[in-house]
Amino acid sequence: MSFRHAVVSTTLGDLTLVASGDALAGVYFPHHWTRPDRSALGDEVPAEGDPVLTQAETELHEYLAGTRRTFDVPTVLDGDEFQQRVWALLNEIPYGTTTTYGELAEQLGDKALAQRVGQAVGHNPVSVVVPCHRVVGRGGKLTGYAGGLRRKQLLLDLEEPSEVRAGRLF
Repeated sequence: MSFRHAVVSTTLGDLTLVASGDALAGVYFPHHWTRPDRSALGDEVPAEGDPVLTQAETELHEYLAGTRRTFDVPTVLDGDEFQQRVWALLNEIPYGTTTTYGELAEQLGDKALAQRVGQAVGHNPVSVVVPCHRVVGRGGKLTGYAGGLRRKQLLLDLEEPSEVRAGRLF
């Protein structure tokens, strides 16, 4: 595959957007846990001159501004069959809701797969767009996020329904 990338500024920090053909192939935070080596990202190009990267940047800005709930930019995710199944489940988690690694494992047919599910979630190459931030630990515990727990909390807060937010004491 031939890759190209652009670095765009967002309220989450500078994000590296990676495209392959007519699809988004990566969204990486600074210090991302599973960020590919720079040489694997392809040439750096201006986002404004690339239709896929422009669409991804626009949709990310809209999402972070609270005016978008789903993404339309086409994606291509490179992973094994198990990862693909987990990432497909991530796309089914509705905006403003969370699930657990164990619940995803149960959907795959075996609660014992929770740790393996966590590994697949952690290797999601298109963070935010494929909403891995909506997966939490047992009991709602905030656990693991390739972009850091602070960013995960910011994304969850962004999506929190207003009636839930209004009902919180703090």
